[in-house]
Amino acid sequence: MAITTQRLTLDEYLAYSDGSDHPCELVNGELLPISLGTGKHGAIIKRLEQLFDAEAERSQQPWIALSGTVGLQSPRSDRWDTVRIPDVSVLTLEQWETLQEREAVIRLNESPPLLVVEVVSESTKSTDYRAKRAESSVLDIPEYWPEYWIVDPLVGKVTIGILLEGWYEATEYQGQSLVQSSIFPDLSVAAETILQG
Repeated sequence: MAITTQRLTLDEYLAYSDGSDHPCELVNGELLPISLGTGKHGAIIKRLEQLFDAEAERSQQPWIALSGTVGLQSPRSDRWDTVRIPDVSVLTLEQWETLQEREAVIRLNESPPLLVVEVVSESTKSTDYRAKRAESSVLDIPEYWPEYWIVDPLVGKVTIGILLEGWYEATEYQGQSLVQSSIFPDLSVAAETILQG
């Protein structure tokens, strides 16, 4: 449900404050509050953030995993007034440093995150599987987990999409299957471990 009656531009969204700390995404100019999700949803996000940070350190990559703190300007229906806030984003440290003194929104003319994760909940199923996935393919995000990783504890699977020639090639993992990541090629973790949070 939108919380504004008039549509906002990207600049108006970046300057907007309603006095609360509740985060909102901007979708076609409308502010949409982000639901908190369940404790399990939060546990999965935390596990992935820690897993990615540990893997980046192990492989000596200058990357950082961030949960719910970076927005991505996304194209939607011929308009450029959509900003999504993924559950987890993996950025280069250089990219993260450029966001330190301004709103933490990666714009369309900037390099996209290395990897983005959405954890599915009852309230976000259709958005995570359809709208965000289509938007991210336009942005050339190399890997979008539920959009590219779609971590879906509701059905017990992790879907990883790799962008190939403008389309995502999706692979699903369940149970003991070890996920395959092009960003973290040495990552060795079973889908069920991720889904446990």
